[in-house]
Amino acid sequence: RHPKGGSFIRPNKANFGVDFLTAVKDRYGLNDKQDAQYGTGNTVVFGTKTVEFVGMDSVAEQQRQVQLNKLVDISVRECAVSHAGQEEEISRTCANMRHINLSKNLISSWETVRAIASQVQSLETLNVSENKMRFPSASTFISSAFSNLKILALNQTEITWTEVLLCAQGWPVLEELYLSSNNITVLERPDTVLQTLKLLDLSDNQLLDGNQLHLIAQLPRLEQLILRNTGISSIHFPDAGFGCKTKMFPSLQRLAINDNKISQWSSINELDKLPSLRALQCNNNPFMDTEKNPETLIQLIIAKISQLEVLNNCEILPAERRGAELDYRKIFGKDWLEAGGHWNPEKNKPSEEFLAAHPRYPALCLKYGAPEEGELKGRQPLTLKNQLLTLTIKCPEKPEQKPVEKKLPESMTIQKVKGLLYRLLKIPGSELKLSYESSKLEGKEVELDNDLKPLQFYSIESGDCVLVRW
Repeated sequence: RHPKGGSFIRPNKANFGVDFLTAVKDRYGLNDKQDAQYGTGNTVVFGTKTVEFVGMDSVAEQQRQVQLNKLVDISVRECAVSHAGQEEEISRTCANMRHINLSKNLISSWETVRAIASQVQSLETLNVSENKMRFPSASTFISSAFSNLKILALNQTEITWTEVLLCAQGWPVLEELYLSSNNITVLERPDTVLQTLKLLDLSDNQLLDGNQLHLIAQLPRLEQLILRNTGISSIHFPDAGFGCKTKMFPSLQRLAINDNKISQWSSINELDKLPSLRALQCNNNPFMDTEKNPETLIQLIIAKISQLEVLNNCEILPAERRGAELDYRKIFGKDWLEAGGHWNPEKNKPSEEFLAAHPRYPALCLKYGAPEEGELKGRQPLTLKNQLLTLTIKCPEKPEQKPVEKKLPESMTIQKVKGLLYRLLKIPGSELKLSYESSKLEGKEVELDNDLKPLQFYSIESGDCVLVRW
């Protein structure tokens, strides 16, 4: 890479590579050497007699052509490919190729990739990762080599974002672009290119800051953005205020920001501004160390991002969302009151500082009602007394049976509760169906449908009524 750098090596020790078609024939056992090795040459031995077949060369060549023409998905990874070979030879021999893996070869120039691709009319997927290549540094002639290309991997090629945008002029229908582990530190606006992109992987590139994301925020069809280990420490969408949606990343549904330096919860608040966000990966960020209880940590993230359906590859069930939002509403109820919140809508004027820290709090109060005074106890020490719930047990199908009051640990699983109720109510062997009615939300019944979850998962509180059916 240095202009005066170099190494001495004996020519017979160096591997200068092979052309693409030779690598394909070697990989798939369709070359002349292997034909000879396995006895498919011009002669065959029967006992002590050798029989020569006239025209076997042409027959074998025709069979090779037929077999190569059948190949749709070709991988020549680590096969020392260095050049395209004779012009039009690839198109004559491998006419049906659609997916090519050229990773970890000896390709030194993007022109070599273009020379191979130009002979593959229906090319849809191309992986040229782990090739140290030279890329165009100025606008070049736009060929039709990549006119059908939908998926392109350029991981570990030392490409820069400027070079990406120059090459992208020839990728008119590209949907997925993988750029992991390159020299990308600064982004530029892709005003006229990459407009069809649905997935962009920038992981393991050290971006200067989170504001770099604003430069790619107008990609109209981008659904998935992978920013793992990019060094970003904050995320901010300045065009939208509290409780509003940003115009940036209009189609983004899946975002990966794991293994970064995000230390403030304000960045998680900002993600609620994304109008289409459904799935988030955010493990291994400093903000996650601010909460010791992993379950509480998950609840906080769920409560802060209203449309989230999948968190760190785990589906968020409706009951889990409801419990997270109710708990969030209670935990920060005292802060809300102290910041100017009030049960009277006319007097309810929480401060800007509170809204900045908890932008979803007003929406949660509208959804569930403002927290009552009895709920504003804040977090209590986890003593056994504080973990016990006083619940009323009722059997709607047996009105003659009197309700029973019982104290149960909030960590008790639904399965163990069922076992207790079998013995307590002397119910014959049958499948119990449990639900509960909240003392604060009249007329709403929540089904306890997961035997492995604890009572606290469903946000049951002392004074609530458990309904037993069978």
